[in-house]
Amino acid sequence: MKKKCERSSVSSIGFYKLFWVFMVGCVIGVAIEVFFSFVTTGRIVNPQGVIYGPFNPVYGFGVVFLTLLLYPVFNKQWYIIFILSMVVGGGFEFLISYLQQFSTGTVSWQYQQLPLNLYGRTSLIFSFYWGVLGFLWIKKIDPSISMVIAKPPKKMGLIITWILIVFMIFNLTISLLAVDRWEQRINNIPANGAVGVFLDKTYPNSVLEKIYPEMTHLGHT
Repeated sequence: MKKKCERSSVSSIGFYKLFWVFMVGCVIGVAIEVFFSFVTTGRIVNPQGVIYGPFNPVYGFGVVFLTLLLYPVFNKQWYIIFILSMVVGGGFEFLISYLQQFSTGTVSWQYQQLPLNLYGRTSLIFSFYWGVLGFLWIKKIDPSISMVIAKPPKKMGLIITWILIVFMIFNLTISLLAVDRWEQRINNIPANGAVGVFLDKTYPNSVLEKIYPEMTHLGHT
């Protein structure tokens, strides 16, 4: 007889659930980073990754990858889940840092000051945190929220989901465009067309500096 705690296969995870896993990860990640920073440094940081709302897609997509990759090993020993979470989380953090610099010329975190860092994009200590997060997520948090996600009011749940999908696509797109234009302004590149003029007027440097106080401009890779 199979254990009651055994999870279903990855094939049973649908788009609906993954989207809500993404949204929950975006919010929980921001909350954890604010709490961690306050406890360790006494500072209140603003770790949001998009212009509108307390969302950080790095955590959202990270949790989605953890969910997909850790489901098959849900019933394995804790250290296997922990190590896989470290590898997946650290690798994902490195990849996102590189893609952010490649696309916008900026980075949102730098770990050069930490020992055992990989080009400043990830480090052993933060991979350790990803390991803890992955284990807690797949064993404790995800089973709880899955019970809620699995039973939404069908029509209303779908309507809310699609409204949020459209909102987040817009949010991610405008945030990337605004940050890329911010980098262009720093390099004295004039606005090119109506979109550039709109971005300069709506999202000037002073606005983006408040939204992304930790962001560093390094130039495109």
